[in-house]
Amino acid sequence: MKIGIYGGSFNPIHIGHTSLAQSLVNQGLVDEVWLLVSPLNPLKASGSDIADYSHRLRMAELACREHDGLRVSDFESRLPVPSYTVVTLNALSDAYPQHDFSLVIGADNWQSFDKWYKHDEILENFSLLVYNRPGVTLTGASSLPRNVQIVDTPLYDISSTEIRKSIRHGKCLTQWLSPEVADYIGANGLYR
Repeated sequence: MKIGIYGGSFNPIHIGHTSLAQSLVNQGLVDEVWLLVSPLNPLKASGSDIADYSHRLRMAELACREHDGLRVSDFESRLPVPSYTVVTLNALSDAYPQHDFSLVIGADNWQSFDKWYKHDEILENFSLLVYNRPGVTLTGASSLPRNVQIVDTPLYDISSTEIRKSIRHGKCLTQWLSPEVADYIGANGLYR
């Protein structure tokens, strides 16, 4: 099977994440998207507004429950921290040799991809599906490496950071969260 690997903090996961992943499946670009909830992102500083890993994992499971072709994975939690993307992809390939893995990243990450640890090894061994982000649009697919593809996915001008800020200020952007995730955040007092 063709598997898209979509990693992130998912702090919290919102409809932008799930809609993007579902779009990749619906377009036939991949058979499944595995959302890898990252215990620690080496490019992001840890802070007090990062929910515990178990909460972020559970919210991702709740958000993906009704989506065909979306799976939530805790695979990275079993790897040494921090787990760089190249390490994760290689470990996934070793653990699941029957699958063909593609990395799913935003255009903003593609612009700084040359700063990623062993980025050249990733490009050599894996394909990349790059989606545009609000304010960061890639064009000129002919100038990209052969295994990098710009994909057309829905754009949502929302971020997990904005959602956390809204919750701290007593507002919950429920239109951006699945009802189950919104309920889980409230029941567990997250981001207050």
